[in-house]
Amino acid sequence: MDGKQMNLVDHLGELRKRLMIIVGSFMIIVMLALVYVKNIYHWLVQDLSIKLAVLGPSDVLWVYLMLAAVIAVTGTIPIAAHQTWLFVRPALSEKEKKVTVAYIPALFLLFIAGICFGYFVIFPLVFQFLLTLSQDMFMEFFTTEKYFRFLIHMVLPFGFLFELPVIIMFLTSLGVLNPYRLQKARKYSYFVLIVTAVLITPPDLLSDILVIIPLLFLYECSVLLSKVVYRRKQGSELSAA
Repeated sequence: MDGKQMNLVDHLGELRKRLMIIVGSFMIIVMLALVYVKNIYHWLVQDLSIKLAVLGPSDVLWVYLMLAAVIAVTGTIPIAAHQTWLFVRPALSEKEKKVTVAYIPALFLLFIAGICFGYFVIFPLVFQFLLTLSQDMFMEFFTTEKYFRFLIHMVLPFGFLFELPVIIMFLTSLGVLNPYRLQKARKYSYFVLIVTAVLITPPDLLSDILVIIPLLFLYECSVLLSKVVYRRKQGSELSAA
């Protein structure tokens, strides 16, 4: 019992160490991002056809912190993935270590791809559509805080959702998932993805459709990639036997 308790304490200590590194990295990147946040803000609004307003000093601070936090989340993802890998590494075989470490850069690259897809494809379509609804009916007045809150809600979820294929491949390589299980759960997965799309988009049908289609496509890509990993895993096991 004492040995098990010591082992649990060691694991908790290791987990605490990894979490402290992740949180510390996040805070450092936030501080670095705050140095360049004004340049980032000007880049984001340089082609904006509307004028943004602030209702008070706190709005300026909120925008600065929000932009810095998003940059920090992006920069912390590979660090968090690496620290997670270091935490689970003792339980992996040598082959599993080599396979899983390859997913770390993929997580970061897919997160960036999701952010770019949300910002350059989905957000302009949804934003312009919503602007057309107010033509000749309302005076357009956008606060900086509301605009960037809307932007983040439309863009940031795609960064995480685009990591779905890598996560499924990773879990398949560890034997936690397999493509046949994913195929059986397709209708439940579709339901979850559709609900997610409705929750993260403005309440209009066009926005929902523009988000739902890429999410379902991502899931099907994840199933195909899971099949590739699963077959390679089975082939390796047969050759080893």
